[in-house]
Amino acid sequence: MTQYPSLLRIAPLQGEAASSLICRIASRYGLEAKALRSCWHWRNQQPKHESGIPRADAEVLLNAAGRQLLAGLCGVEEGMLVRALPSWGQQDAKLPAGRDGVPAAVWRIGGVVVGPVAFGCGLCTAQRTGTAVRVVRYVPRWERVCVRHGRWLLDANADQPLENLSLRDSPEVVAAQRCWAVMERRARRAGVEPGAVFGLARAVVCRWWEHSLQWEQEEIWPRRLQQVVGGEVGGDVARWRAVGRDVVVYPEVVGVAGALLDPAVEELVWADSGWERPRPRPGDGQFGRRLGELVGRPWLGRLIATDGGPLVSWQAAIIRRRRHTAAVDPYDAGPWRVRADQEPPTMAALLREQTREKSAGGSGTNWRSTVPPEQRMLITNLIEAAQEELFQLRGAHQDRTADAARLLLQRLSHSIDLLDQALRETALAAVNAGVALHDVEQWAGLGTVTTDENDE
Repeated sequence: MTQYPSLLRIAPLQGEAASSLICRIASRYGLEAKALRSCWHWRNQQPKHESGIPRADAEVLLNAAGRQLLAGLCGVEEGMLVRALPSWGQQDAKLPAGRDGVPAAVWRIGGVVVGPVAFGCGLCTAQRTGTAVRVVRYVPRWERVCVRHGRWLLDANADQPLENLSLRDSPEVVAAQRCWAVMERRARRAGVEPGAVFGLARAVVCRWWEHSLQWEQEEIWPRRLQQVVGGEVGGDVARWRAVGRDVVVYPEVVGVAGALLDPAVEELVWADSGWERPRPRPGDGQFGRRLGELVGRPWLGRLIATDGGPLVSWQAAIIRRRRHTAAVDPYDAGPWRVRADQEPPTMAALLREQTREKSAGGSGTNWRSTVPPEQRMLITNLIEAAQEELFQLRGAHQDRTADAARLLLQRLSHSIDLLDQALRETALAAVNAGVALHDVEQWAGLGTVTTDENDE
């Protein structure tokens, strides 16, 4: 590779975004980033948030001449940039081939080009570069802890000013980062992609986080949230819950990942399902109790058992695999896949939603918002459990005729029972929220809807 002359040598940081490197170069030369960027011919406008602030996670893609120019400004070989910058060499239809030697660039969103984007640790950056300058890097969500300085690296895609959160009073988060290295090795030995395991565990725990405000016995997360934000939660709880969610739940995510990889825990799921004789999973099964113990909440077992979402999908996939070892269902994506509708919203999405709600002044409230969270959760869980039962029917015809028919009818009956219960719970919620009883009965095709909470 060619060595380009430069007044200064500015080495890239591992995993750094090209746009971040350009900003650092400008800072070292005492220029504004906008002035340095004028060296390239730009094919579109810099991405911005709805507020008009430039996005920190905006990425730059360069043509061949543009890459040569950047290497020259850094004073390093292109090979170093190839190894350090994940977006280096990415192609784009808007970029010319570069035969005319004109350095060209195009703006893109880093999360779309490569993957999750986070702010670098400010202390590490100062030690490496000698200046207090912002760095944006591609960092997977399971490596967001700077163990050396005890800091959490926040997503760079949100319209908020914070870059890092202190873990000085939360050593369990730093310890969880070290434990994750063990989980990665276990996942690979089991033939599973570590990122898929983490993604599933994160989806499960973030779902718990959404409901945790209604858990009277939950004390760990509120205390940890206060610690990582420096006791500044105050009256803006919703905003800090969005900003601090991923760091607060990280130890539990690592714990759940370890549990889902444990063959002994899988055996508990198999036992709760009735082994070879299908039965509805119990409301307080062995799996739920064990998982609650592993995350330091023995009381969580019953809530886990009735919780829908990715955890139910994982259990159902495990059971399908154990019961249908001879035939493989082509529609079965396996236990580690998280459906798009079960993916937890990002911090940026949560903050945008809060901004819209504030702008709307709380308008648009409907009867659903008056339903207690516990009842909404129950209805959602019933529907999702029915979906999982119906999903399993696609492989129910693989056995002998009599066995296949029995299994098919059992699962259809169970699905119908779940949907019927969801229908009645929804009707009850609508009546209690003020919808006319006659209308609910007519819409749902029910008889008299009772408001007795003990009526099943």
